[in-house]
Parts: sequence; C-alpha cells; structure tokens
Amino acid sequence: MNQDRVLEAFRRESGALTDAMSELSAAEWSLPTRCSPWTVRALLGHVCVVIDWLPGMLDAPAPGAAPVSAADYYRPDDRFSPRTNSFRIALAQDRAAESADGAAFAEEFTATWQRVDRLCRVQPSGRTVWTRHGDAMLLSEFLLTRVVEVAVHGLDLADALGREPWLTSSAGDAVLELLLGAEQMAAADRLGWSQAQFLRKATGRELLDEMEAAQTEQLGIRWLALG
Repeated sequence: MNQDRVLEAFRRESGALTDAMSELSAAEWSLPTRCSPWTVRALLGHVCVVIDWLPGMLDAPAPGAAPVSAADYYRPDDRFSPRTNSFRIALAQDRAAESADGAAFAEEFTATWQRVDRLCRVQPSGRTVWTRHGDAMLLSEFLLTRVVEVAVHGLDLADALGREPWLTSSAGDAVLELLLGAEQMAAADRLGWSQAQFLRKATGRELLDEMEAAQTEQLGIRWLALG
C-alpha cells in the first residue's frame, strides 16, 4: 500500500482516537474492555506501546530487502504465544501507569503518535525496517499494522465506553484492503455491513452466522492472528 496513503490513514485514525480519549471522565478510564485484563486506560497504554516501537526501528539500520507483508506479520507464531501475550499485557499496564491522570495520558498518547507521524513523513518511499520480532518489512507495510491496531482497538474502546465507533473511512478502507485484497473491496459491499461491523466480524469481535461464514469464505478474507 502506498506509504503516503497509509500514513494519512494512521494520522486520521490516531487523531480520532485522541478526540475520543480527551473527553473521558475519570470513571470511564477504569471501565473494563473485551481485551481482558485491560481497562480503557490500559488498552490505550497498549496502543501507545505498539506505536512507540517505530522511533527505535527508524533509528536502526534498515534491512536490504523486505519480504514480510502486513498480512504475513499477523501469522500465528510465538509473537502471539501466552508468554509473549503476558509480556504485552504488562507493558501496556506499565505504560498506562506512568501518567498521573487520564487527561495527562491522553496528551501523552497524542504526543506519541504525532512524533511517529513526523518521523515517518520524512522517510523515503521504499524505506525498510526491522520489527522487534525480526521481520524485515517495508515501512508502509508496518505502518499498516499500526493502522490495524489503532482502528481495531478503537472499536474495543468505543464498545467499552458505550459510544458509537469513530472509525475513519481512510483507516477502514486500509484495513479492509489488508483483509480482502484490493480486488475484493467492491464485492464486500454486497454484505451490507458498515466498515466497523466488518472489522468486528473479521476479527472475531462479532460472531458470524452460518450464511455470513459462507459469504466471507467466498471473499477469501485474510484472518489475522491478533494479540
């Protein structure tokens, strides 16, 4: 996917999440989410952590080739093992505990994604990076995985807060293209689902009935392993 396009999706979706988190009451920060054991605050901590890998990746030497795509990145290997998930949970909780209150944490999240946005905007097209899992990827492909994180966990946060999803069309389009491939985007319209509903169903957040399962199988959805 074009680097400018995916960066724009990242910027818009992160900005929408900033707007939503900036409005929370003190009590809302402690609400549970479907991503147990994370509260709203801890889940935003996770989103901060996964975005904040990028500055170090950009400082490191770049690989000469980048064979791993965004879809390949979500393969079900050790990165989603119980041990790695435990580490992921602890990192998020620690990050969430660093700020004194919710308002300060919302500001920290904003500063985190805006820094990443600035750093990525000056990178050349075709820039490659190493991920912490040892994957050599195009920066554009890794950025697409960050759009997935912000968009899908944005749905988790909206549901936890009892709010309408704030999913932006640019992020929704980017993630749907990852799940379906560009050639199947139009076919997905026949399902009659909103982008938010599609992402919930494609990531197991809403169950598929028998007919829906058959329809999605025909579309050839790339089911992603998500931690």
